Formats: sequence, structure tokens, C-alpha cells
Amino acid sequence: MGLKIEAVTEGQLEALLPLIGDYQRFYEVEDVDEGRNREFFAGFVAPSERGMLLGAWRGGTLVGYACLYWTYTSLIPAEVVLLNDLYVVPEARGEGVGRALIEASAAVARERGAARLTWMTAQDNKRAQRLYDTTGASAEPSIEYELEL
Repeated sequence: MGLKIEAVTEGQLEALLPLIGDYQRFYEVEDVDEGRNREFFAGFVAPSERGMLLGAWRGGTLVGYACLYWTYTSLIPAEVVLLNDLYVVPEARGEGVGRALIEASAAVARERGAARLTWMTAQDNKRAQRLYDTTGASAEPSIEYELEL
């Protein structure tokens, strides 16, 4: 069956929530809260001024998603699109779903007139890095900081 990438609609959000939870558990979030996820991610259902959710569907099954944030950089200065979440269900990994979601994300960024599509991953997520290294993107030598509030 073919793969279809499309913006997630309000009616598809419930099907997406389990994948969001799986993504959060992958990054060791201890308190995955489906209600909080429902409320937060509803703000990314198209059309949205915050960003966009893209779903990867094989037949009637959601096999992956990307969450895009509209943001800016003062370095060039311009709009950039942040690919904040990229998740593919384990049984569909290695089948081109991640690449298709990245390509669709880049197409959305181009359509918006954004200067860049950016994303990051954990340093130990080598499988994802192998994919990212084949996209034409360059890895930046940045260090990320977080201040819990």
C-alpha cells in the first residue's frame, strides 16, 4: 500500500495521540498526559498560526507524524520551520516513512517562504542520524541548554 502524507485534521487527532505518547516515552517522558497532549496538539491542527501536524498514513493506519513549529531566526533574519517532533511506529521504520515526512515538512516550509527547515535529535539516536545525514541537511555543532521553570 502507498504512503500518504497530509495535514492532520481535527477528526484525526485522536488517532495521533497514541503516537505522540510513544514519541514522548522514547524520549523518557515519565508523565505522559493524553489530556494535556490533546489540548496542546489541537493547537497545531491546520489551519494554525502555531504550526502544523503532518500524518503519514498507509491505508487507514497512521504510521508516523511530524509536528512543525513556525518560528524565526535573527541570524539571517527570516522565518524558519522547526521540525520539532518526528516519529515513525517501530513496524514501519526503514520503509521510507521518516524520509517522506522530512520531504513533506521541507515542502511545507518552502510553501511558507521559510529560509530553513531545522530539527535536532538526541546524540545517541544514531538510527535517526543515519537518515538525517542522507537528506542534504548539515549537522550543526550546537549545544542545547534547558532551564526548568
